[in-house]
Amino acid sequence: MTEVPDILTVHAANHPDKPALICGEDTLTYRAYDESSNRAARALAGLGVQPGDRVAVMSYNSIAGSVVSAGLRKAGAVGVPVNFRLRGAELAYIVQDSGARVVCAGPEFVEHVEAARQHVEGDEPALVAIGESAPPAGWVRLDDAMAALPPDPPETAEDTSTGAAMIYTSGTTGHPKGAYRPNGIDPASVLQVIQLFGLGEDDVHLMGGPGYHSAVGVFGALTVLIGGTVVLMPRFDAEHALALVERHRVSTTFMPPILLQRIMDLPEAVRDHYDASSLRAVILGAAPCPHSLKERATAYLGEVLWEFYGATETGFNLILRPEDQLRKPGSAGTPPEGQEILLLDDLGEPVPDGEPGELWVRNSWLAAYYNKPDATARSMRDGFFSVGDIAYRDADGFYYICDRKIDMIISGGVNIYPAEIEDCLHAHPAVRDVAVIGVPDDQWGESVKAIVALQPDTSATETELVDWCRGRLADYKRPRSVDFVTELPRDQAGKLLKRTIREPYWAGTGRRI
Repeated sequence: MTEVPDILTVHAANHPDKPALICGEDTLTYRAYDESSNRAARALAGLGVQPGDRVAVMSYNSIAGSVVSAGLRKAGAVGVPVNFRLRGAELAYIVQDSGARVVCAGPEFVEHVEAARQHVEGDEPALVAIGESAPPAGWVRLDDAMAALPPDPPETAEDTSTGAAMIYTSGTTGHPKGAYRPNGIDPASVLQVIQLFGLGEDDVHLMGGPGYHSAVGVFGALTVLIGGTVVLMPRFDAEHALALVERHRVSTTFMPPILLQRIMDLPEAVRDHYDASSLRAVILGAAPCPHSLKERATAYLGEVLWEFYGATETGFNLILRPEDQLRKPGSAGTPPEGQEILLLDDLGEPVPDGEPGELWVRNSWLAAYYNKPDATARSMRDGFFSVGDIAYRDADGFYYICDRKIDMIISGGVNIYPAEIEDCLHAHPAVRDVAVIGVPDDQWGESVKAIVALQPDTSATETELVDWCRGRLADYKRPRSVDFVTELPRDQAGKLLKRTIREPYWAGTGRRI
């Protein structure tokens, strides 16, 4: 079998001094990235990590964390990025459920991993501190383990070209589940995504969202795969993001809409202070993007917005191109080649155009839930996978995501999809953020409630917002009540935590619907 050189080794040979990673004032060239990841792979193998073993990584976006991830790929191990907001039993659950042999933690998270140890049952994984930190007793400092090792490629038992992956779902509807691809992603599918978004070796990519989120990590990895440069932000800050775009002439970035919202919420004078003209592709995903936000962002940046619909389990299923952003309000786009899409009713029958149905996908990206065959089976139908999203297709073949099946409101026997109502309210100039949920109603079963966070220095009343929806939505979709809050709970990917929002309204009712 002919040995295929690792992609970092290829780039290190072709352009050794080109910046691969930039974080703050630190830069890692492709040669240094290749050699450091070789040492990391050898160090992890020295801790007993073998091909196929899972290794959990809890870190902000950083050069050290990226070296660990590349080292895991070179060692043939399975990287498990961990949501760095998890604590205690939540964190221990991911470690145990994944069967992690090793847990690697950045300096900010060593104490949290240490505190979670009391919740781990059975054999504990080895603990590794990455970055500049002096860990507690019982931990291995990765820099020390790497120091004496040669920079030569490690010996691995299998092809590691794309790397096996296990990404945990956000867990907004229960315990997170590990979406597992033991053989990585089909290289042809990876190439297709690169071509779809026109990514190239001259791109400079801003990685501003949390790297444990699947899309954030994928676009960073794709940029390295093609030999571009990745600018890492440990934590997102809207003005600093614009400063980095100007300083490094950033050409591409992926972000959930909540991060774009933070940029557009900056005062106009602050935005205009920075030159963002180098941006040619701002890729949106992970949550619906309000049409009003797209209009504002397009006026500021030009026609650079891309949007995709997909899931950790299913990859990239629908693409909405820049030229369609404003002419197809609310659409998630059309399926690229290789994506088979079905819209089915509750009986498993196809629905006609214009009618909502559950969206099912078949492609080469599909993942299974690790160690959960029943959960995988429940999500499968004849080789198609569903995460429970509801969508319809228009006459032009464009798809529109209505909502998550679990978020659907049933009022008087009528199905109501909150996303449509949320998009309507987002267009009100005083509304900064909004969640629409069903709340208990003795007559109708559920009634529609909007929970709204207002823009600073603005005001709006319940009557004003309900009237705003009148004439824009069918009467049965209008909110029957509005509550005002300072902030709505969202995860780091920008997804509304609907379960958290619903809980106080349903507490004590003895039912959930």
